[in-house]
Amino acid sequence: MKNLYLIRHAKSSWSEPGLSDFERPLNHRGNRDAPFMAKLLKEKNVIPDKIISSRAVRAYSTAKVFAAELNYPVENIETSQNIYEAGAGEILSIIQSVNNNVNTLLLFGHNPGFTSLSNYLSDRQIDNIPTCGISCITFKSKLWSDVNINQGKLIAFEFPKKYFKHSD
Repeated sequence: MKNLYLIRHAKSSWSEPGLSDFERPLNHRGNRDAPFMAKLLKEKNVIPDKIISSRAVRAYSTAKVFAAELNYPVENIETSQNIYEAGAGEILSIIQSVNNNVNTLLLFGHNPGFTSLSNYLSDRQIDNIPTCGISCITFKSKLWSDVNINQGKLIAFEFPKKYFKHSD
C-alpha cells in the first residue's frame, strides 16, 4: 500500500512587493499553521519515508517545519523545480518515479496543481486544498509507477480552518 500526502504550502507573505512569487516567505499565519498541521500528522502516527518539496521558499519552509515535527532529517528533503507551477500531470510524473521502497510520500507544493491532482487520483472530489491543507490518498498498488486516475482513496482532508478561525 502507498500513502500520498499532498500538502499545500502554508500562507505566504505579500508584504515585500519587490520579491518574486518564488521567493515569498511564510507570513505570521503560515508560521502558526505549519507547526499545527505537522503536529496533527504526528498525532496520526504519520512517518514519512520520503519528502519532496517545491523549491519555492514558502513550500520548502513548510516542508522543513513538517520534517522537524515528524523526525525526518531536514537535509533529506528532496527539492524539485518541477513542482512549482506544475499541473497535475507533471506532479504525477514525479510521484510515478519515486522508488518503490517508499510507502509514505509527502509532497509540498502549490495550487491549482495539487487540488487537480488530488481530484484526478482519488475517489472523492474536493473544491480546493487551502494553504497548509493536506490531502491524504492511499493506493492498493505496491508500485508508484502504477498510481493513476481514480485509483486512490481519499482517507483524510485536513486544513487549519477546520480546527480554528483565523483573525488575520
